[in-house]
Amino acid sequence: MEEKNKFYITTPIFYPSGKFHIGTAYCEVLTDCIRRYKQLRGFDSYMLTGLDEHGQKIQKVAESNGISPQEHVDDIAKDVLELWNLMDIGYNKFIRTTDKYHCEAVEKIVKKFLDNKDIYKGEYEGWYCMPCENYFTQTQLVDGKCPDCGREVKKMKEESYFFNMKKYEGWLKDFYKENPDFIVPESRKNEIFKNFIDPGLEDLCISRCTFDWGIKMPDDPKHVLYVWLDALTNYITALGYMSEDDSLFKKYWPADLHIVGKEIIRFHGIYWPIFLHALGLELPKKIYAHSWIVMKDGKMSKSVGNVIYPEALIDRYGLDATKYYLLRLMSFEQDATFTPEDFVEKYNSDLANDLGNLLNRTIGMINKYCDGIIPVNITEKTDFDDILNEFAQNQISKIEKEMDSYHISNAIQEAWKYISRVNKYIDETAPWVLAKEPENKEKLNSVMFNLAEALRKIAIIVSPYIRNTSEQILKQLGIELDNLNWDKINESNAIKENTKVVEKAEPIFMRLDKEEEIEYIKSLMNHK
Repeated sequence: MEEKNKFYITTPIFYPSGKFHIGTAYCEVLTDCIRRYKQLRGFDSYMLTGLDEHGQKIQKVAESNGISPQEHVDDIAKDVLELWNLMDIGYNKFIRTTDKYHCEAVEKIVKKFLDNKDIYKGEYEGWYCMPCENYFTQTQLVDGKCPDCGREVKKMKEESYFFNMKKYEGWLKDFYKENPDFIVPESRKNEIFKNFIDPGLEDLCISRCTFDWGIKMPDDPKHVLYVWLDALTNYITALGYMSEDDSLFKKYWPADLHIVGKEIIRFHGIYWPIFLHALGLELPKKIYAHSWIVMKDGKMSKSVGNVIYPEALIDRYGLDATKYYLLRLMSFEQDATFTPEDFVEKYNSDLANDLGNLLNRTIGMINKYCDGIIPVNITEKTDFDDILNEFAQNQISKIEKEMDSYHISNAIQEAWKYISRVNKYIDETAPWVLAKEPENKEKLNSVMFNLAEALRKIAIIVSPYIRNTSEQILKQLGIELDNLNWDKINESNAIKENTKVVEKAEPIFMRLDKEEEIEYIKSLMNHK
């Protein structure tokens, strides 16, 4: 059997500080959407996600709650796994940095760095941001605050181990000259060059002595590794790097795509390439740093009380509607503003009207005009059939191009242009008029076939992000679910003879009462 092309995709490992909002859920859904698309295209896809469970902040939160750090992260991990299950995230591996195999592998990685003289002991004095668990120089601060999260920083001095980043500065610059598209969008790369690479790399502080919740430094246990060396290496330890069984590492590394939030691109665009190069490993092929979902009054914040949790949207509007909106909302490069008004508008116009109504009308007309059987032996066309089919081919090509470059929102918009065109085809061909004249029976059959065929294609196109809806479309059309395969999208005989649609179409999205639902979503946001 021919081996499939592999596709290894990762989310960042999320910090278990509390309940995940729709911003975190977006990152997970985005990653899973790309994984599903690649799988549809025949790739052997492998998706990694997980939690970054060490650090001073975790220790402090656990102590304030009167439990151990391990108990705290165990509770969060349970909730996160339940959320990803609710959202039907098809990850292959869920890593926790407290996993024994990861801790052991990190110790071996650190020993290798020590042996290669990449790590040295010194003393660090700088401005420390506890939420980000990172030091900054005076010049890196923005208005005297953390450049990443905008919070207050504290002057600190302590004995630490450092990774010699300066040693690899020339190599890193050369790498980016040779691989200008390593980070997308380009603006993210430009930011880290302007703020961190061009001014000259600072060596990275990799250990702390003021807390003990973390992996101990080999041969110097009073020091605890913190954050980035521990966290970033998850992408390789999860595959068995530095473990007895490294078959997954040999199969899937290098990663094809790391997906991260824009706030951590510096760590993935500077430290991670250098760590890998120092280990003698290949670098990932691409890093995509996505933007944020924000509210009208700024960034989502529990203290402000403007946070939306995915469970609340799923419970009321369904999983597919929630996924659709998050992916449709976010452009490739710019922050996106979540509003109740826009959510309800997109639900009604895109899902209930454009897609849902197209399915309902098609099922109803096939039952009315063809006794519920999709015609397949077409002998006469209408003037609009070839135009529709040509449009379909063009849109499929555009969708593939956008999906292959990870412009998911653009791909969704192109899909809905196709859906709109199919709706227009109904108006152009006017089946209710054709049905009045017996001589137009073959043209009417052609219209019914083209509508069913268009919906079959649509089911495939939208399945990476609204899979349940795709399956419902095919089930109502009486088409086998094995049609959800990108290779079959252009099959000319995918719909078999005597395929019978359901007797009565079931609405896949019920139209919402605009004012009522806007008020409901607003009520979800008014909490602290």
